Amino acid sequence: MESHFFLLRCFLLFASAASSLSHPSLLGVHPQDEKYYSSEIIKCKDGSKSFSKDRLNDNFCDCPDGTDEPGTSACSAGKFYCRNLGSKPQFIFSSHVNDLFCDCCDGSDEYDGHIRCPNTCVMGGNAEIGNYNSKESQQTSFAGKVTKDGVKLEDSVHNLISLRLAIILQVVLVAFMVFLWRFGCRTRSKRKRTIELKEI
Repeated sequence: MESHFFLLRCFLLFASAASSLSHPSLLGVHPQDEKYYSSEIIKCKDGSKSFSKDRLNDNFCDCPDGTDEPGTSACSAGKFYCRNLGSKPQFIFSSHVNDLFCDCCDGSDEYDGHIRCPNTCVMGGNAEIGNYNSKESQQTSFAGKVTKDGVKLEDSVHNLISLRLAIILQVVLVAFMVFLWRFGCRTRSKRKRTIELKEI
């Protein structure tokens, strides 16, 4: 019984950690800029104006440079930061936020609920795994080659490497689940034996 509570606590701890990582405190903000947005009065990065914290991400463009709307598409000059955990972080134009197209592989740019974007960061989203810069000869040999379907070979290689990583992670997860199942079975059989011995 205690082992089940322990496993439940571990699962809840893991789930809460995962949810805290997937829901950043400031939507569309680079982690290094979070301190910039922490004060009650925030200055536009171009120095033109100031705005109160309650006007941050209110879907109305107060700053010409888009400082006040990092998580919405209100400002044409704004940039949205995709954390893309498990892949390469990136900035996208704020006009791509909630446009019914998944631009960030973690799906964070489509948060309004009209479309559900699966997290494909580890499964090959925009992952750039491997360092091909050190292998310039290989990179130049297939950098411009295109298959019959119009897919670049370099993109296919990146996708295959990302897929391999996803398969490895899934195998590890299944092995962990089998371990937990076996642990539970072993605990139940020990409990049965001790009950049978007490009855005798």
